[in-house]
Amino acid sequence: MSIEVGAVACIRRVTSLLAVGAGLLAGGCAEVSTGEPAALGSARLASSALGADRTEERRHHGHGSGGARGRWRSRGVGGGGALFSPSINPHDGREIFMASDMRGVYRTRDFGRKWTNLDFRDIQGGVLSQFRFTADPDVLYAVTYRGPEDVIFDAATLAKSTDGGATWEAPVTTPGTPGDAHYLFADPCDTERLLISDTRQLYASLDGGSSFHLVHTTDWPGGLRVGGVHWDGDDIYAGTSDGLLVSRNGGASFALDTSIGGLPQGEKIVSFAGVGHGRRARFFAVTFSAADSGGNPLVTANTTGGELDAYAGLYRLKLGEKRWIPATNGLGPSDKLAFVATSADDPGVAYVAGGDRQTLAPIVLKTVDGGASWRHVFRSDHNANIATGWSGFGGDMGWDFGEYALGLSVSPEDSRRVAITDLGFVHVSDDGGKSFHQAYVDPADENRRGTDTPKSRFYRTSGVEQTSGWWLSFPDKHTIFASLTDIRSAYSEDGGRSWARDGANGLTLNTTYHAVQHPITGALYAATGSVHDIYQSPWMRDARIDGTEARPARGGIMISEDKGATWSPVVDLGRPVIWLALDPNDPDQLYASTVNSVSGGIVRLDLSAPGAAPEPLPAPPRTQGHAFNVHVLKDGSIVATYSGHQPGNTRTFTDRSGVFLLPPGASAWEDRSSPEMHYWTKDIVVDPNDRTESTWYVTVFSHDDRFFGGLYRTRDRGLTWQRISDKVRVESCAIDPRDPDRMYMTTERDGLWITENLNDDAPTFFRDDGYSFQQPVRVFWNPHDLDEVWTVSFGGGMRVKRER
Repeated sequence: MSIEVGAVACIRRVTSLLAVGAGLLAGGCAEVSTGEPAALGSARLASSALGADRTEERRHHGHGSGGARGRWRSRGVGGGGALFSPSINPHDGREIFMASDMRGVYRTRDFGRKWTNLDFRDIQGGVLSQFRFTADPDVLYAVTYRGPEDVIFDAATLAKSTDGGATWEAPVTTPGTPGDAHYLFADPCDTERLLISDTRQLYASLDGGSSFHLVHTTDWPGGLRVGGVHWDGDDIYAGTSDGLLVSRNGGASFALDTSIGGLPQGEKIVSFAGVGHGRRARFFAVTFSAADSGGNPLVTANTTGGELDAYAGLYRLKLGEKRWIPATNGLGPSDKLAFVATSADDPGVAYVAGGDRQTLAPIVLKTVDGGASWRHVFRSDHNANIATGWSGFGGDMGWDFGEYALGLSVSPEDSRRVAITDLGFVHVSDDGGKSFHQAYVDPADENRRGTDTPKSRFYRTSGVEQTSGWWLSFPDKHTIFASLTDIRSAYSEDGGRSWARDGANGLTLNTTYHAVQHPITGALYAATGSVHDIYQSPWMRDARIDGTEARPARGGIMISEDKGATWSPVVDLGRPVIWLALDPNDPDQLYASTVNSVSGGIVRLDLSAPGAAPEPLPAPPRTQGHAFNVHVLKDGSIVATYSGHQPGNTRTFTDRSGVFLLPPGASAWEDRSSPEMHYWTKDIVVDPNDRTESTWYVTVFSHDDRFFGGLYRTRDRGLTWQRISDKVRVESCAIDPRDPDRMYMTTERDGLWITENLNDDAPTFFRDDGYSFQQPVRVFWNPHDLDEVWTVSFGGGMRVKRER
């Protein structure tokens, strides 16, 4: 059968590989516990009645449900988190799909000028996400991390689209160990032939994913890495960590070709690409060292671009020859590779990508002579041929932020089109590497190639927002300060339309968690820490939060007297600070929640006495240093949450979490927790409409076999509690300052929810179907314009909408 794909007739199903774009879990990678739902009793609940959490399935078109109003729009500085698996559409070279490790899937139809975040209820991204095109532009396959709602375990499965990637609901099965999909490849000159692996086995489908048969099993202790597949009619070549697997019968069976030598013992293929067909076919392979000096596998089923220090060699092979030939002419001594990719339209051209371990910059090299020689085409020194965003040589973040490639794609039909992703950004070329352009900020804001990237500039996003945010502050009607992870912060002077990630603003630690504004002086105070993603999985473990003796975790309080533009230290507390609160009766009294299993807790700082030592408050009962929210009530009481704790480096939860009240003048805290709050409590929100401040809302995460998650309400300061939503993991909530019956609720896996009858005994929550990212963290109304609503998220950046 002859099928036209672009300008190339696939008379014998010919392709090159779109390189697997997987990379290091970086900057907030979610590790979750597993477990099956269990029926659990609810103790100390004033009522077991739950609101009818229900979803109206009006999706994909921005139509909200229930109390949702307006349209959410992505905002931010662009980039800042790891990106994987860029995949250029062979039918339209302007279209690219890519994923983040924070579950986002991004799509552009204009080669990176603008991106759309696909709806999490259709498809979710991850470190090993891949997107595969076929002979039919409407038929695509992907590895998705989308799992069932109301579960707490991750599942990587096969997904299929029959409408060009608009939705991913076509019937398909996933072979092997449930939820363990790894590497996926589709014949680009067919719609039915697939290869997919789990940790140890490779499966083939000849019917579009309806059924699969086992074709290979590895005995390597690290599992099976599939670096690429070359399709050539009935001949199929798969470059794997076990060697070159070959099928001569269209995928019915595969066998290792043991006749080919040249790869040194102790090296294994991690990336593989082919070009040409029949006797003119040629292959490329990147290898890593198989194991370390102790025999521990370095190449595993989960090996990614982040492990490039294991790089061993680059090789080429012509079909019919019996030895791989080293192909490293042009590589420098500090160049480490992880990916190779080719294009069907030019058999002499190939690209490789990785990182320069001396300059700590991503690298791309190109050959035009079949691998005989290579030259650098991604020239980061002084941004020689790269139009940059805010990261680059001389920028707010240097090239060492992106550091190395996490994905590489070359258009199968146009070798001039290339995309590379790294730890923070995406860059593209449409002229064969003569020049590259950033693709994470608005093109109108990018900096000219050949010039150093300036510091402190403002940028508008292109829609690639994959960093994590915790808090927004609105010092005046024009200024917004964002507390973020990894890129530390962002600052806007035009109401959030453009943002600066100012590398010279004085914030030096990894994360800014929270900020408060002094009601008299207008100064901002910020909570900062060297540890990111605290109280997200697995960042509750002592080993992760406390640091080591040689490298302890750090943190402190910073002050800005120019609305967040620049910052200076107030106090170094020697451990991460995650929350701040000012006493409404004496705003010079600042309370700070610090995090450490030995020394963590809440401290009080007298701002009117510069240099005075912070005063530690007594530890609440049951707790072990994992303080979180703290609020000072008008009567002088202090209410706080303590969050999850896992001792050492274990996944075991201890009952150190909950809600605690310190009455005025008291020397000991009262435990006001419902038993469901003993393990993983998150935010507490005091209802501003209750003049007695007795109505609180507390959010809880489920874990393991304890399905206690949800939203809890007390109307008597924690003496009794009612569970008003049973969502598995609830992050936070926010009450509409214009309507005391209206609340947003944020969840880890189920997106954004709304109720408009909050004060009923059993409020009804509706999903805001216009919000496409799965894990919003907090919701804010702009105090200078209450019709404007903002969200921050865990890995999806910031969003804004106008409700009226």
